[in-house]
Amino acid sequence: MIKGLFRLIRFELATAAAICVFLGQLLALGVVPEISLSVFAPLSVFLISASILVLNDYFDIETDRINSPERPIPAGLVSPNQALIFAIILINSGFLLSYLINFTLLILAFVLTLIGFLYNRFFKKSGILGNLMVSFSVGMTFIFGGASVGYPFHNFVLFFAIVSALIDLGEEIAADAIDMEGDKLIQSKSIALKFGKQKALFLSSFIFSIVVLFSVLPFFLNWFSPFYLFPIVLMDISIIYNTLKILNRDDPEKRKAIRFLYLGSTSSIVLFIILQLFDF
Repeated sequence: MIKGLFRLIRFELATAAAICVFLGQLLALGVVPEISLSVFAPLSVFLISASILVLNDYFDIETDRINSPERPIPAGLVSPNQALIFAIILINSGFLLSYLINFTLLILAFVLTLIGFLYNRFFKKSGILGNLMVSFSVGMTFIFGGASVGYPFHNFVLFFAIVSALIDLGEEIAADAIDMEGDKLIQSKSIALKFGKQKALFLSSFIFSIVVLFSVLPFFLNWFSPFYLFPIVLMDISIIYNTLKILNRDDPEKRKAIRFLYLGSTSSIVLFIILQLFDF
């Protein structure tokens, strides 16, 4: 049973959310926060994300019996009740850690949990609304990190929260276009299934274009010094190059382009933080 419960968590996804919280802390402070904050805040979001992922399997039992019979619940490694109890324990543990830092963080933890629950229970197959809920949650992890150190609306935090949310939204829509056959099986209402694959890819590319345009705004507002142009330009180049590949009807590696766009954007955020730590 223990092995089955741990398989429900999907550690790579929960860890990615925790890393975004830590990046939000670094963006807000410009230095590594004290050990309790740099551990408790990311761990809180890790536990909350893990609980949402467990609930995802809990609500998808019937679908997984057909599409993913190797998952812990349909495979009989974990019972539905055990999964639900595990999710509740994870949620409450995440809430407790948030509360130990500050009350604002507890409110944000509740919001993230509520969005995750609603998405799993009602909106996973809703198409664009579900995409928006996921991307909003991604952006919120940066805000969560900033809030944990007292600066939820720091310029750097807000900028990358918006950029990350938009990039994730574009990726979600593009991925839906690539996964149309699988989405038909679960009767999804994705943009691609409702309006066609190319229109979905065009919308995804349009969102990526907005990111590129938005990326220069902080320099006009004097939020960033010119030193930060380098990582932002690298991010924009990665977005433009991979967006063109996504739009190309004849390019068979659209999924790889989405992955490289994500990796390029993430690398740019890390480089931005490195410059910040060296106080440019």
